[in-house]
Amino acid sequence: MSQKLFRLTLLFVVLAMLMAMFGACGGSKTTTEAPAATEAPAATEAAAPAEAATPAEEATPAEEATPAEEATPAEEATPAEAAAPAEGDNLVGIVLPTRDEPRWLQDQARFEELLGTAGVPVQILFSQGDSAIERTNVESLITQGAKVIILTPQDGTAAAAAAQLARDAGAKVISYDRLILDTDAVDYYVTFDSVAVGEAQGQFLADRAEGEGNPLYLYAGAATDNNAFLFFQGAWNVLQPKIADGTFVIKNSSEAVALQDKAELTHEEMANIIGQVTTNWDFNTAKSLAEANLTAATAEDKGDVFILAPNDGTARSIADVFAADADVSSYLVTGQDAEIASVQYIIDGKQSMTVLKDTRVLAADAIAAATTFLDGGTPEETTTYNNGVIDVPAKPSEVVTVTKDNVKEAIIDSGYWPASDFTGLE
Repeated sequence: MSQKLFRLTLLFVVLAMLMAMFGACGGSKTTTEAPAATEAPAATEAAAPAEAATPAEEATPAEEATPAEEATPAEEATPAEAAAPAEGDNLVGIVLPTRDEPRWLQDQARFEELLGTAGVPVQILFSQGDSAIERTNVESLITQGAKVIILTPQDGTAAAAAAQLARDAGAKVISYDRLILDTDAVDYYVTFDSVAVGEAQGQFLADRAEGEGNPLYLYAGAATDNNAFLFFQGAWNVLQPKIADGTFVIKNSSEAVALQDKAELTHEEMANIIGQVTTNWDFNTAKSLAEANLTAATAEDKGDVFILAPNDGTARSIADVFAADADVSSYLVTGQDAEIASVQYIIDGKQSMTVLKDTRVLAADAIAAATTFLDGGTPEETTTYNNGVIDVPAKPSEVVTVTKDNVKEAIIDSGYWPASDFTGLE
């Protein structure tokens, strides 16, 4: 037993010696490498952009393990860089309806220019004609900390929920160009006088109609857009007396014919007419509807025709259809927005007029309202618009009728568009 005990004792001694030897070797290695890993010059060179791109250096263990490099602000995206539009306490969020119409790209450019000059951070998003995307955009702006949200609703009623989200988050809500309906969560409305726009369109047609029985084709915007009703209301104010006395004869809406002796229409009555003549603000829809109208019309229903088109994009589509019909001798067609393509159509005699709603003015009004809210004030109010729940304060901007006779003065001389954008100017 004593011999067995001796062997066990010897084994333990050998093991202890081996462990001591390995421990000494490990300590020696740590001591010699530690200075190399903490040399300031080596760390500086490793962070140099030209050297950092070298594959061999990217794989160097010493560089990956350097705490200073892992936390270098210049090499990591800081919160400010990752969410630049949300930087600052005064972010203004803007939601526009679509990138697919030149009108809204104009507004985007005006906003960026004005807010950039004012030094106010801005985030501009597009809803692409989808109320669900519109709501997501508003939620995104809320998350980024927007204090004011400027919203052009795709659908006035559907936008109420998004406006309420903004209100609940403490943001001010400015309804831009189109009114948000059926909610009290709207603080201000920036718009042109939409009824005046329709009246300008109707007046243009009425002033050029002679005799009796002039064929009149009516078209409108989207039934989901409150502005479409205001535009139509304005046009009806002027055209209805001329329809009632026989100067005009409506050719494409049985609902309008049934109401032609009524000077003031209810919202429901206008909805019935708009339901028959809506373009939904869509070029292709306008084209198809005009084609269907002319296919159904007789040659006697054509000749020298008068066309109420709601805006420039639909006006061009409708004008092209009427111009291609052999039974249409001539046509007069209205529009609005003074889009470049439509100004060129006016110069070329393909479109008769447009209503200039100077987006420089509208965007400036919206920014003035936004900055007033940011400063804790209340924007100027000259009138109100009822959205079904409250009277929303507003200060509508003026509009200008543009024809071939004043296109140079109204569009070029005013600086709205440069002459180089057009051909055939006199």
